[in-house]
Amino acid sequence: MISEYQQRLREQFLSVPVVAPPAPWHPVFNRRIPIGGLLGVGFAPAPDDGRDLLMVVSLDGHGLFDTVTGEKIARNRDPDPDDSTPDAQPDLSCSGLGSLSATRVRIAGLFGGGLHTTTHDGWTLEVVSPEWPHDRVLLSADGGMPHNGPHGQDWWHIFDSNYSELRAAGFSPSGRTLAIATSSDLTLWARPDSVTSVKLQ
Repeated sequence: MISEYQQRLREQFLSVPVVAPPAPWHPVFNRRIPIGGLLGVGFAPAPDDGRDLLMVVSLDGHGLFDTVTGEKIARNRDPDPDDSTPDAQPDLSCSGLGSLSATRVRIAGLFGGGLHTTTHDGWTLEVVSPEWPHDRVLLSADGGMPHNGPHGQDWWHIFDSNYSELRAAGFSPSGRTLAIATSSDLTLWARPDSVTSVKLQ
């Protein structure tokens, strides 16, 4: 049995459609990027200018994306077997590649771990499962649940993983990038460096 409050939340989350995150967030890719056998993702700053880079670990190897341009800037189809998946390390990390070759990157996904669920300036990300085992991702500017304000103004249902298993969802440490990874694809949103607080009309 679930409580009346839980039932109201469930009905609320089931009643709203998927919508795009509000400005200043914008999609990095024009569609979801298919990545078969995706196991997890992790953020790290670029050594030269600190922009967000995202490392993707899959059954087909490792990849590195520039979250500003969306470009895949490095690829390793045959990583060292002892370091190919994050479960081999206590901190769930893998060796970086490309410009991150001297860095270990913590990976959130199938084996555990997690990305940031809040930003310094008030954005919050939550994963809810009103139709378990399918997960929905909520972005909010109202401090998180309970969401008393209107959908599309204070909070947004931005992703429904009803087609694939959710691996990870969260922000980069800088708060400039939002990533959602499933077992089959990757979706990214970004916002300008100059944004310092949540400003909604």
